[in-house]
Amino acid sequence: MPSVVKSKLFVGFAAVLLAMVVGFGFAQMRGYAEHMNGHGHGAGHQHDMVNMPGLKGRDATAEESEELAVMFNRFEEISRSVENLPNGIRTVTFGQDEELMGVVTSHVIGMIDRVDMGRDPEVIIQSPTLDILFERRASIVTEMDITEAGIVVIQTSDDPEVVEALHVHAGEVSAMVERGMAAVHDMMAARKP
Repeated sequence: MPSVVKSKLFVGFAAVLLAMVVGFGFAQMRGYAEHMNGHGHGAGHQHDMVNMPGLKGRDATAEESEELAVMFNRFEEISRSVENLPNGIRTVTFGQDEELMGVVTSHVIGMIDRVDMGRDPEVIIQSPTLDILFERRASIVTEMDITEAGIVVIQTSDDPEVVEALHVHAGEVSAMVERGMAAVHDMMAARKP
């Protein structure tokens, strides 16, 4: 496979993985907040963690939404490290369970492809940080490797705004891997006007 094609595939993979995972959390929170505000439920109201409607999107397939649901339901089994580089990020994502890693890998590869094609899934809870990554996808260079340590993704750019978005989004995804939906709640609350 030509180097340029690999690079574009890797860019889409990492960006979309980040986008979908973070997007899932944000969509879930947005729907929750609207539900709470519109229906006056008290603090005891629970999210619909079975159907997870916030994981659906205008252009997301049922399979993509299911992958997000699996990752959110099993976030405690996923580990992730992020190194902020001067011109991008280096992430390593890992899970002991082979089935879970298969889901994560499928999601990442699918999302890299989406970014490469400019096909924003517009998942309900998607982080607005992803907008610039889809808009300026041509400025992102991605390398990916699947190792025993997990999925290693390096994304770099010469565009300072894209680099900043990569840093922010990597942090958002890491927060969700560490704290699941609680991190989404915090991020959504921080974005309220």
